[in-house]
Formats: sequence, C-alpha cells, structure tokens
Amino acid sequence: MVSRMVESEPVVRHPVRLVGAGPGDPELLTLKAVRAIGWADVLLVDELVNPAVLSHARPEARIRHVGKRGGLRSTPQRFIDRLMVREALAGRRVVRLKGGDPLMFGRAGEEITWLRRHGIEVEIVNGVTSAFAASAALGTSLTHREHSHGVVFLTGHPGADDAAVDPALLARTGLTLVFFMGLSRAAGIRARLLAGGLPGDTPVGVVHAASTAAERTLVTTLDRFDVALEEAGITSPALIIVGEVSRGCAAIAAPAADQAPGTAQPLSSGDGSPASTTWLRPRALAR
Repeated sequence: MVSRMVESEPVVRHPVRLVGAGPGDPELLTLKAVRAIGWADVLLVDELVNPAVLSHARPEARIRHVGKRGGLRSTPQRFIDRLMVREALAGRRVVRLKGGDPLMFGRAGEEITWLRRHGIEVEIVNGVTSAFAASAALGTSLTHREHSHGVVFLTGHPGADDAAVDPALLARTGLTLVFFMGLSRAAGIRARLLAGGLPGDTPVGVVHAASTAAERTLVTTLDRFDVALEEAGITSPALIIVGEVSRGCAAIAAPAADQAPGTAQPLSSGDGSPASTTWLRPRALAR
C-alpha cells in the first residue's frame, strides 16, 4: 500500500489595515475607507466610530467593538494588539477602524510596531481628522496669513512627562493650538498657557461631537475657559482650539437681530461686545 502525504495549503497572510472612519459624519468617510471596510473579514471598531459606516461591511464579517474612552471602561490596548495578530496569523483580513485619522492620537504607532514585530504588514487608510471638522464647525481656518502660520496638535493626556511640552514655548510660537482629549484637564491647560504668557483674551473654541447631529460649539476666552465649559455643560468627545484664528468666531456665533431667539446662547459677557461674550451654539447654527 502506498501512503500519500497530503500537504496543507499555507495560510495566506493579509496586511492589517488601520483605517480612519472620519470625525463622525458618515459622508466624510473616504472612498478608500469604504473599500477597506468591505474587504474585511474582521473589523475591530473604536468607540467614536459612527455605527452607520459599518453598513459598508460584508454581512459575514465579524465586528468586534474595542472601545477606548477617557474616564470610561475601555478595552486594554494589549488585548487589541494580540487580537489583531491572532486574526491576521489565521489568514483573516483585519481592519482596525478608528475615529478621525488613525495616525492622529490613535495609538497607531504602537500598533504598527507590534504588528511588524510579528511579521505582519500594515497598510494605512487615512481619514478626516476631527480637528478639521471642529474648525469647520467654528467657521474658521486653523491657519491664517495674518494670525497663525502653523498649527500644533496636542493631547490633553500627555502622560507622566507633562513637562515635555513647555507652555511658554507654545505661547511664544503664535501658532494655533489644538487639544485632543483635553476636557478633563481644562483648568490645567488654561493655567499653563496663561503662565506661559498667552493673554487672557486669547480666543478659545470648543467643539463637542464635531460633524455629528449632537455637535455643539462654544466660543470663549482663555481667562474663563474652564468656567465656560462648566457653564455650558460641554462633555467629551470635544476638541479645544486656542489662538487668534478664532477671534472672529464670537461675532459669527452672536445671533443676528432677525434671528430666532435661543438659537445662540450667551453664557456670560465681558464688556457686552460679541468678541468678549461666551457663545454656545447647537449644530443648526454651525452650518
């Protein structure tokens, strides 16, 4: 009797794709992201991804929600890392779906290193970062020829080494400062920027849930920034934009004489002018 050895076919390894789902509005999802979602066997989905974008997934695709949210119960990063490797080594097509752009405070650097360490290729599919959606909601640009020649993206949770970012240096740059995940440290951000030399009347814009139906915008000044947040009841997720580019936002937020009452709410006032008043707007006025 002749026995024959049956060789098993080798597992085909696909690259893991880190995909940006955009800031929340499903219409801001890129065409490349749509194709990536439809390609996946397994989708590992972040907390802030709009569920509507998952309609592009195949019916047989497995969807795992691996939410990470400040102050709430979150999926450990190590678990996510191991899950990506396990599914990829099994030959499945894995998409790690993140809110905004995966390369903007999305732990992508750690995930790329981990995957490559295990011999797995990585592909990046960029998304529209929430910073751009927030500036659009405020009706302002992050850069301006007269007011700001650049922009600095910062995390409100810099980790153990808070001294890594010198507030005096930030104040001297004259650049627009965009803080991600900064609401819980609003008082500290305010104090450090004032101590660093930024004037108290520096404009500050805050946008909650940019580009979504829940969007709310707050326009205030640095000297009362943390108080205004409490008065307005702004909660996470929200971005903070500090700088002269927001100087005109207060005037935009102020309701016109013929505008329906209550659509833009003044929370407090300095000298009574729109520029010194803290204005809170719902999404209806942000478009």
